[in-house]
Amino acid sequence: MDKFFGCYKFASELRNKIIYETGLPISFGLSINKTVSKVATGEAKPNNQLKIDEGYEKPFLAPLSVKKIPMVGDKTFQTFCNLGIKRIRKIQEMPVDMMESVFGKNGRVIWMKANGIDNNQLTQFHERKSISSERTYGRDTTDLTKLKTSIKAMAENLAFQLRNGGKLTSCITVKIRYSDFNTYTKQSKIPYTAADHILIKHVEALFNQLYSRRLLIRLVGVRFSDLVPGGSQIDLFEDTRKTVGLYQAMDRIRNRFGSRSVMRASTFGAKTIGGVINPFNGEPPIVLAHRTA
Repeated sequence: MDKFFGCYKFASELRNKIIYETGLPISFGLSINKTVSKVATGEAKPNNQLKIDEGYEKPFLAPLSVKKIPMVGDKTFQTFCNLGIKRIRKIQEMPVDMMESVFGKNGRVIWMKANGIDNNQLTQFHERKSISSERTYGRDTTDLTKLKTSIKAMAENLAFQLRNGGKLTSCITVKIRYSDFNTYTKQSKIPYTAADHILIKHVEALFNQLYSRRLLIRLVGVRFSDLVPGGSQIDLFEDTRKTVGLYQAMDRIRNRFGSRSVMRASTFGAKTIGGVINPFNGEPPIVLAHRTA
């Protein structure tokens, strides 16, 4: 691309097109590898672009915090702080053997990333094994109505994504993060399905089992995993042609007018799903109250 058109020119034009057509802010970083590009994207946010020319990877990374290195979490960062290392420049100056003696095999990986070395190939496509959605509240809460509305809305939206992608799930996980940042998850296996009324029921049951501390909650999340290709599975005793037809109609409306254009009454009021704001900007969506029994 650099020979015939230019990667930076293409990326810039694509970014401008997205901004023009959606009005959404978007950032990107461009370099010779994934690690430096990821860090550059973070530096370009909230709405900018940044190109790191080949050969300038180390000078770009040097003044940044060690925490900017992908795979350096809170605990690893604390270890670096205890060693008096807060900037990437210090890691660049350290022998790789010293990094390995402190952090084991990960020490070499961190050292290479700090020096802008990343030879991992770009994978153009991989089969998704899970989908998830999380909601972080602006103010920690114990409002059960709000919490349950959020997880039900997330489950409903994820179920729609499953059906749209021709997938089924057999593993449900619910996550809760309390105000003290302690995080807990609970998981259950179910027969393969992509039906809202089945998934929401299990998600709510997992939440009820998980929420026992009565502390303020900072974040809730839902994940569907063990995904396999498949169409709608009809339960012999619970589902009817009417139920299947209802889902097909709902999905047609969502595909045309947006994922939040039609929803169950029990999920109405959830402001964001996976960080996506209600696309109707204040206009009320269609509210569907549905009983499967």
